Amino acid sequence: MATATFQQPFSVNAHLNDHSRLLTPKVEFSTVNFPANGEFSRVNFCPSFASTSSTSKEYAGHVRSLPNVDGSIKEKVPTPMLDMIENPMHLKNLTPKELKQLADDIRSELSFIMSETQKSFKASLSVVELTVAIHHVFHAPVDKILWDIEDQTYPHKLLTGRRPLVHKLREGNGLGSSTRRFESDFDPFGAGHGCCSISSGLGMAVARDLKGKRDRIVAVISNETTMAGQVYEAMSNAGYLDSNMVVILNDSHHSLHPKLEQTPKTSVNALSSILSKLQSSKIFRRFREIAKVLTKRIGGGMHEWAAKVDEYARGMMGPPGSTLFEELGLYYIGPVDGHKIEDLLCVLHEVASLDSMGPVLVHVITKEEPGVEYNTIKTSNEDHTGSCNSELLPSNPRPRTYSDRFVEALITESEKDEEIVVVHAGMGMEPPFQLLKNKLQDKFFDVGMAEQHAVTFSAGLSCGGLKPFCIIPSAFLQRAYDQVVHDVDRQKIPVRFAITSAGLVGSDGPTHSGAFDITFMSCLPNMIVMAPSDDTELARMVATAACIDDRPVCFRYPRGAMAKLNPDSCIIDPIEIGKGKILTEGKDIALLGYGSMVQNCLRAHSLLSKLGVDVTVADARFCKPLDINLVRMLCKNHTFLITVEEGSIGGFGAHVAQFISLDGQLDAGIKWRPITLPDNYIEGALPKDQLALAGLSGNHIAATALSLLGRTHCVHPSSPVDVVQTDASNAAKLEPNQSPQDMRYNSDWQNLGEDDDGELNADAELNDAIIYVSISVHEFVDEVWLNKNFTRMYGKIIARHLCCSNRAHA
Repeated sequence: MATATFQQPFSVNAHLNDHSRLLTPKVEFSTVNFPANGEFSRVNFCPSFASTSSTSKEYAGHVRSLPNVDGSIKEKVPTPMLDMIENPMHLKNLTPKELKQLADDIRSELSFIMSETQKSFKASLSVVELTVAIHHVFHAPVDKILWDIEDQTYPHKLLTGRRPLVHKLREGNGLGSSTRRFESDFDPFGAGHGCCSISSGLGMAVARDLKGKRDRIVAVISNETTMAGQVYEAMSNAGYLDSNMVVILNDSHHSLHPKLEQTPKTSVNALSSILSKLQSSKIFRRFREIAKVLTKRIGGGMHEWAAKVDEYARGMMGPPGSTLFEELGLYYIGPVDGHKIEDLLCVLHEVASLDSMGPVLVHVITKEEPGVEYNTIKTSNEDHTGSCNSELLPSNPRPRTYSDRFVEALITESEKDEEIVVVHAGMGMEPPFQLLKNKLQDKFFDVGMAEQHAVTFSAGLSCGGLKPFCIIPSAFLQRAYDQVVHDVDRQKIPVRFAITSAGLVGSDGPTHSGAFDITFMSCLPNMIVMAPSDDTELARMVATAACIDDRPVCFRYPRGAMAKLNPDSCIIDPIEIGKGKILTEGKDIALLGYGSMVQNCLRAHSLLSKLGVDVTVADARFCKPLDINLVRMLCKNHTFLITVEEGSIGGFGAHVAQFISLDGQLDAGIKWRPITLPDNYIEGALPKDQLALAGLSGNHIAATALSLLGRTHCVHPSSPVDVVQTDASNAAKLEPNQSPQDMRYNSDWQNLGEDDDGELNADAELNDAIIYVSISVHEFVDEVWLNKNFTRMYGKIIARHLCCSNRAHA
């Protein structure tokens, strides 16, 4: 945390070997000499000899830096003030100048993490000073601080002891993207998609009053969440109940509509700052309360007249729309400059000292910033003391996503049909949709976080003779389900729902995960439910939806890059409703995939074919109406059927089960197994890790097939069809509370995924998938046994792989 000063020249030598995983072997560095007098911060050196003297001049250490894709090397900006903060209590004695330095350190830290994780922190960068001021004034976790959206919570996490975890946002064992009650005592309520902080905070305030406590409630909302109706419902109820709580509106000058963006923004000047401090002062508030009491005693309409004068005067002083909050029952204070620590501290201290004054709204004006720029050292021939030579590392263009293909197909359809319009709802907008907005112009409607309105608005557009495509992420569509049922499906209004971000969504975790749309959309009587397996199928489903004009239809597609570039992508003919297709034919077992999981079924087919298993892979396309002829044929020609979907229990697999049970296929001997998302929330991680955790990878599908075929074993490299199992004689050797499977793991786990030289082989992941499936099946037999033995058994597999991996890279 202190600054290291030196008076002797020294040098840094960088040596790279040919096996470096960070830089290409062509990158070469030579000695870089530094001047005799210099100053460095945040560089940890170890004394070369044992000495406690602060005047020692001999130091040795390692200085590491990672290259950017453009060949530059980032130097992390020192954050001495942030390094001192382990929890909010350390902020209490800091001066305003030190708090400002802390805010700068947080902004530097977030910018550095943003470059590491490729995650945008613009919303968090806008609330840095506000977060510092809140934690300085209020006493969390006794005082409850609630956030409306997760994108604003990262400064809060840095100040509440979770700084090391913020760097692991993209990892499965890292920090959750949202605030979570079980993660920290400083998170009294989980921040999800927005709109929740005032409602939950009001509930906590009422509970506090009923219990006779005196803790304070602070709810932070943003521009995006003010577009949702629940915010105003909560404000109205808060005004009626008159419970003490503080609502802070973070106004980052964000606007969804170009016409509104052209209007004058709320400005913060010296006069507005003085008025905000006056409004929040205890003297002014008490004078106002006394005036209310006196006018009521005078009678004769004096109170109503005084209230109108007060409202008119405050409306003249405040920004446009400020009287709306007064009408809802909240005392309005603002606007306040959200980047001036002194103003924030003054207003928040006054607000925190008010007792029995009811709900208060503090209007804070902030600005979204790109963040702090890094000092970079270009890894090219530059004029430095010393030399540094390298080739620029290539930059990878953004991969084509399903949204790109969807937009292309929709533009094609809109050129054919002028009645096509688009309604977009949700938090933020993907780049392809921005292109679609520019193309369609007045036929594109972005309503923000107003999903309920988006659905009913689309229904009205349809009733007016247009063909609306309603684009909503799967997780956000959950909020509008009542409107989907009553305003669309029950009336058979042809609205076309494009459900984006379906399934698992990587580092965004369960907050944005689209796990439930297959289930809740396919149970509606009039809804057509479909999902594409690749980019061509997606384009064809857009064309199919455009042709349907007698009922609602929905199709889902996942977030991220497309699985493959289909050579038949130019074929965008509509698909026959309720018609699936067979991709590969076999005789041993049938895999019936839905949506993006068809690709993983094909990967499982490739694995199983190497083991001599003949597999049929079919693309269901439709969950409703189900292709019963295809399902019936698969049951007739195979003994085993596996359905695979990236959705929750009760979705596509449930519809298949309903049909084969009523059709008598189960009685005829077909053995059916569903593969769905597990019955729990999957935390943020890399997409491939999430799929493996959910048991939806190609390896896990193959392992389920082997389990059905009776090959519940681990594949040994020397013999792909070896069976490692426990017989009756081994069963007698089991220890108490030990299962037959446990015996197998104890005796044979050391052979998993290794060849004769101890290196990892191609069967390792499939072996682990077999164990995963065995454990998953055992869960339904004895959940208690699973809880006791899962970590011990599966942990060995993980540890062994780590050991082998380390040897491979040694």
